[in-house]
Parts: sequence; C-alpha cells; structure tokens
Amino acid sequence: MKKVFPNAKQALRGVTDGMTLLLGGFGLCGIPENSIAALREMGVKNLTCVSNNAGVDDFGLGLLLQTRQIRKMVSSYVGENATFEKQFLSGELEVELVPQGTLAERLRAGGAGIPAFFTPTGVGTKVAEGKEERVFDGRRYIMEKAITGDFAFVKAWKGDHFGNLIFRKTARNFNPMVATAGRITVAEVEELVEVGELDPDQVHTPGVFVQRIFKGTDYQKRIEQRTVRKN
Repeated sequence: MKKVFPNAKQALRGVTDGMTLLLGGFGLCGIPENSIAALREMGVKNLTCVSNNAGVDDFGLGLLLQTRQIRKMVSSYVGENATFEKQFLSGELEVELVPQGTLAERLRAGGAGIPAFFTPTGVGTKVAEGKEERVFDGRRYIMEKAITGDFAFVKAWKGDHFGNLIFRKTARNFNPMVATAGRITVAEVEELVEVGELDPDQVHTPGVFVQRIFKGTDYQKRIEQRTVRKN
C-alpha cells in the first residue's frame, strides 16, 4: 500500500463538506499546520472539528473559523480565540465543551473500538445533562461515548514510508489518540525516512493506524502566550 503523498493537497483527497475531522495538537504545539492550510484552500465547509482547542485568531483552526468552514467544534479549551467567541455568541458556531481528560479518553476509546465508558468527571454538572448515570462501588459515574472521525490529521517529528511516527516531546500530546480514531489518518512529518530507519522502540504510533503521510514544510512553531522576564 502506497502511503506517501507529495503534499498536503494530495493527501487530503476525499475530504468533503459535512465531515467530522479529528486534529491533533495542544494549543499551537504539534498541530497539523499544513493540513489545516490545505483544508482552508479546499474550501470544504460545514465541518465538525474535534480538537483540544481551536487555535488562535490567525493560526491553527482559527484560520478555518475565519472563513466560516467549521459548523461545530468539540473541544476542551477555547479561550485564546476571539473569532470563536464571536461566532459562538452569535449562534453561528455550535460548541460541545468536553473535559480535557474525557476528550482524550473518548478519542482513545474510538481508536480501540470501545463504544463508551463511565467516568466520574462531570457528575452533577452541565456536562452530565442527558447522559446515563450509574453507581459503581458507591461512586457516581456518567457514560461518555467514544469519538471517531472521517479523517484524522496529526503532525509528527519523524515518520517513515509505512507511516510509523515519532512525536517530539510535548508535541506528542493528543496526536497518538487522534491517529487511531480516524477512518483515514493523514500524518504530516518534519522528516520522512525510509522504512527501517526508525528505532522500533521509539515509535509512538505504529504505521498500521496511518493511511497517508507527507513531508510538511514551513512550520512556524508559534507560542500562544509569550511571557518574558524584565531585565
């Protein structure tokens, strides 16, 4: 199976309006920058995007919010994006806020073929509204459903032609869970090497979960909030 594509545009073939897309990253760290740019260029709309957060106004998923391509966001943190705020308050954007650990586990469960699980997180809050509740060993739990997507997009440090991936330090974040939960997973990497060049003991995501891979370009590696000390 040929998995290597020349660029993001080719790797994203098949993405259409109304799809559910899963995107790795945390803040602006480890986000699939090239794939997001290609989605914007493609102009696909009415998307449901599942990601820990929605980027900032001019970067990350904020670029797709600018062009109103996202219909619904499933996220755990959205406080850095004024465009997101405006669209949500005006009723243009549907939002499902999910506790961060729950979001990670819903994605992991989706990739593992587990349809749902019980967690104590959110019991007695708005998060629990409309969800099944059960008691285990005297403690209340709510049922959360797994998340899967039509496409998943991740960004890795290194990858090989079979799709084996290595993430660099904190850029690993949500990427391994997202990579397992997409029906088609697209990986963009900083370095693309031949099969056999990666140390098997260092691989974070096995290539069996990745259907398409390409070498990305022009990574910005921006910082959301830069804090410096006065001289």
